[in-house]
Amino acid sequence: MSYKKGVEVLPAHLLKEIQEYIDGGLIYIPKKSKRVGWGHLNGSKKLLEKRNEKIFELYKNGIAIDEIANRYYLSEETIRKIVYGKKQL
Repeated sequence: MSYKKGVEVLPAHLLKEIQEYIDGGLIYIPKKSKRVGWGHLNGSKKLLEKRNEKIFELYKNGIAIDEIANRYYLSEETIRKIVYGKKQL
């Protein structure tokens, strides 16, 4: 995110109106376009979903949670969250 000076990008009348609400402070103005969810643009979300499916399959096939955790370098608690979350679907 880059900062712009209000005086350089806003018309004078709009700048004066904004100063009535926030004078000399910082304000974030969101983009017009809708935000894309986390991981959609770079594929991270799909990779994690595939990983979690593999973890669930291992669990269904009788592999112990501690062994799965060691294979994926995750905590046992994280594996439990993945496995028990998938069970409910």
